[in-house]
Amino acid sequence: MNATVNRHWRSFKWATWLGWQIESNWTEPWLFAVYSVVKPVAGAFILVFMYLVFAAIGGSQSTLASAAGLARFNFVYIGNAFFIFVGNTLFGTFQVIQADREWYQTLRYVYMSPISYYTYIVGRAATKVLVAAFAVLITLGFGVAFLNIRIDLTFGELPLFLAAFLLGMFTLVGIGVCLAALSFLTARHIHGLAEGIPGIFYLFCGVLFPLTVLPPWGQSLGHAIPLTYWFELIRRTVMPSAYWETIPTGLEGVDPLVVLLALAFSATVFFLLSIGLFRLMEHLARKAGKLDMTTSY
Repeated sequence: MNATVNRHWRSFKWATWLGWQIESNWTEPWLFAVYSVVKPVAGAFILVFMYLVFAAIGGSQSTLASAAGLARFNFVYIGNAFFIFVGNTLFGTFQVIQADREWYQTLRYVYMSPISYYTYIVGRAATKVLVAAFAVLITLGFGVAFLNIRIDLTFGELPLFLAAFLLGMFTLVGIGVCLAALSFLTARHIHGLAEGIPGIFYLFCGVLFPLTVLPPWGQSLGHAIPLTYWFELIRRTVMPSAYWETIPTGLEGVDPLVVLLALAFSATVFFLLSIGLFRLMEHLARKAGKLDMTTSY
């Protein structure tokens, strides 16, 4: 048992270290730091511009000068800030196998090493989560300092926030590993799948607007996606109650513990699904002789 735990911990630790080296060694440290700050700030400016356009279309009730408009802007801004985790984690996890097989052509050597390849992918995903966390903090800090974003995370709500955040990360990594498993048998240009899935989540998980503005079929689809519950809990714990209570999300009357249980169930399902799908796709790739075959076309 100890040997197995040590093997998985070693796999995770060195995969995380390797992922950080890949993320940060493309330039000088100071330039990497500047890029890490400028990118989320630029994204915040794009979001402000988008909201101002929507406000101009929606009328005076959506302007930042009104209480309702400010609540809506906080809703949109915080949702988009935490959506950074979704894009970074899913795409970063998906491209691990693609990068090792197609770009660096090291997949065979990683498989020959005494590690768990599943845990190796999770470790590489952890690097993406850490990089995304820095971008989220910069985005939120910039919003609080310059855009009148209000953060009201109290000590009593901290356990719920941490539980929701960790379950959301487990769910994202589970979905990411499922996508990565598919890349065992796909060509290099399938990376569009990892870009399209976050787009679906962006539309149907209440990131940009509440689910209640969607037609009934869209609301049903959104309630079937676990990240909808993650965004709901994040906003409940981070936003002032006077803000999120005024926005009809479709889940405002549900007890937060019930929402947390739904998220925990989803995290468990996707964790088990990721293990099963990973083993199946790995077996099929080995059987077909495609495990480390490059598709440079």
